[in-house]
Amino acid sequence: MLMSAADYRDSLRAYKPRVFVSGQAVESVADEPLLAPGIAGVGVTYDFALQEQHARIMTARQGTSGKTVNRMLHINETSQDLLDKLEAVRLVCRTSGCAQRYLTHDALNGLWQATHLIDANHGTDYGQRFLAYLHDIQDRDLTLGVAMTDAKGDRSLRPGKQVNPDVYVHITERRKDGIVIRGTKAIVTGAPYMHEFLVMPCRTHMPEDSAFAVCCAVPCDAPGVTIISRPAGQPGNAAAKFSAKYGQAVAMVVFDDVFVPHDRVFLAGETEEGGFLTTSYATHHRHSCIGARAGFGDLLIGAGALMIEANGLDADRHGHIRDQMVELITITESFYACGVASSVYCTKDAAGSIMPDAVFSNIGKLLLATKIYDMHRVAHYVSGGLIVALPGPDEDHNPETAASIAAVMGGRADIPFEQRVEVARFIEDLTVSHEAGWYSVISLHGGGSPEAMKREIWRNYPVMEKVELVESLLDRGLLNDGRRVSKQPGRCCTIGCETPELTPPSGTAASSLAMERSV
Repeated sequence: MLMSAADYRDSLRAYKPRVFVSGQAVESVADEPLLAPGIAGVGVTYDFALQEQHARIMTARQGTSGKTVNRMLHINETSQDLLDKLEAVRLVCRTSGCAQRYLTHDALNGLWQATHLIDANHGTDYGQRFLAYLHDIQDRDLTLGVAMTDAKGDRSLRPGKQVNPDVYVHITERRKDGIVIRGTKAIVTGAPYMHEFLVMPCRTHMPEDSAFAVCCAVPCDAPGVTIISRPAGQPGNAAAKFSAKYGQAVAMVVFDDVFVPHDRVFLAGETEEGGFLTTSYATHHRHSCIGARAGFGDLLIGAGALMIEANGLDADRHGHIRDQMVELITITESFYACGVASSVYCTKDAAGSIMPDAVFSNIGKLLLATKIYDMHRVAHYVSGGLIVALPGPDEDHNPETAASIAAVMGGRADIPFEQRVEVARFIEDLTVSHEAGWYSVISLHGGGSPEAMKREIWRNYPVMEKVELVESLLDRGLLNDGRRVSKQPGRCCTIGCETPELTPPSGTAASSLAMERSV
């Protein structure tokens, strides 16, 4: 069953999670104003799946059940699935800024691969458990929060060496019917308005830290779960033209001896495969982030063009303005192109699903992570200083100042002052507000730090193929003992570090040659 945004909001009323926002207990998540922008952001993924013009990319046929499901819950089976997912994420994020639900998709796809791998290596039945769970959440059209990033404590110490073990979620007890987990996940996107959490490891673990290699599904209101959250967006802020409507809550989730039945446990101590799950999820998620931030780029491009027009400028006639807009377009479409390439050059996993190319996914994510600040800079350049010089929205209704402000702060005569003001405040919200700083941070660190992406690029890039290419052009090869040698005449090694011995000729000519060499 595909839900609408209204259905999704109503479905949250069936849960009674223990939630705190800004220090206050929340009675009803569905009716809390401080969380409304986040619920609206997720809601876009529901409504768009029901709209005929978006149904092709927002829904998919799940091969294991034959049912039509929301794209955010689908296991990718073809390269086209990856392209459709990328486009779907861009679509919903150009509307909501960050639709959040694509994290559910990324975790499900990583788990599909990991559970099959564990079963193959250890003879477990995790794959069957996960398939049953997958079909259940697809049938109910749920949204899952990814509880992955642990609090971590002293980052120079491994989990098992921490003074307080609860800085990582870990198994404290194994029962016949399930496990008990305890610990803290520090950054959980949209936590207050998720139906359930997928608890996942955030790093590789050594065998001695096997208790920390755990993955399981936990309802948001399971006994022992506490959610401590920031507000979603900037609800109630009249100047927040975008983030007052759409936003994203980020929360800490505490698991205090939470019981998880076996049918919801998908990893319990398998450290090697836990590491595989972490990197697999990261690749899927970085691929999705490319689409998400391309949607954000669409917002900046559109707002920048409107601001230029409202300011009375013409990008066709003002080259410096045109150049800045082209830079913004180039940044956005460059990292999006990496997402497309990653979709096209995908690989089929042993589990039968499709994996985005790791190199292109990580390059795209690295580009957007480091270029987000340039995107803001360009938006500031083309919009002018009005975005920070404009008085606040309260002055719009001040009878003593409103008229004079409108008289002098207008732009083109054919564009109303109110329209210019709206666009200016929209860009302010996206690039210089509290929300703007937040977008920058999640772009930089969301899905892993730039260092993590660089490592993945280096680990997966075929550098030696390039070495062999150049060696073949230089006509070099390898001896049986592995030493690099040169086939170039007159060279005894690859760098020419020794001069070959010359055999002196006999007679007077030899004496003359010896004399010349001594000089």
